[in-house]
Amino acid sequence: MSLALSRRLPARCARLSLRSSIGFLAIGAAQLTSAQPSPNEYRTRDVGDWTVAASQDKKGCFLTRAYQVPGGTTLLFGLDTDGSNRLSVLNGNWSIKQKERQSLNFRLSNIAFPKHLAIGMASEEKKGFVTSFGVKFPDHFAASSFLNISRGTVPVEELSLDGSGAAVAELRKCVDLYREKPAPDVRGSERAGHIPIDPFAPDAKRKSKK
Repeated sequence: MSLALSRRLPARCARLSLRSSIGFLAIGAAQLTSAQPSPNEYRTRDVGDWTVAASQDKKGCFLTRAYQVPGGTTLLFGLDTDGSNRLSVLNGNWSIKQKERQSLNFRLSNIAFPKHLAIGMASEEKKGFVTSFGVKFPDHFAASSFLNISRGTVPVEELSLDGSGAAVAELRKCVDLYREKPAPDVRGSERAGHIPIDPFAPDAKRKSKK
C-alpha cells in the first residue's frame, strides 16, 4: 500500500464505519416494517443465505449474512452508486475499539489482500471493523467460496461465501436502481443574446439569437 493511500484510508474508513453502522441498523428495520416500498425503491429480499437491502441514504446497497458461530459473526458488504465499496465484519465477542487501526490479512479463494488496513467499529452490541477495496473487489467476492481473515498469525474469522455470486448480482441490481443518470450536457446550448445565430451572414449585426 502506498504511503499516500495509507494516509487517506483511515479517514475514509472512519466515514465508512458510520455508514456501515447505519446500514446495519437499517436492515433490521426493513425486515420489521410492513410498509410497501414505492416502485422506485428497492424491496429488501433474501438471496439464499444473504439479505440484500438499500442503504438508508439511498446512495447504494448492501448485502449481509449472519453466521451461527460463537459471538454471532455478521458480514456486511456495501456497494455505492459511485463504485466504491466497504466490507464490515462484526462479532459479539470481539474487543476491537472504535476507530482502532488494524493491519489484517484478507484471503478470498481467488485473491489475497495481505496487511490491509481496517478501522474498528461497533454496531448493535457487536464490535468489528470496516475496510474498503478496489473497484474489482465485488467481482472477486462474487467468484469466491470463502473469506479468511487473520491478524498476523492469529486467525480472526473463516467465513463461507457460498451463494455470493447470486447475492452480488442482486446487489448490483439494487445499486443500478439508485444510480443517478448523468444530467444531459447543456454546455453551449445557451448563448448570450447579442451573439448572432450566423455571425457570417451579410446582415449578422441585426440577427441575434431568438
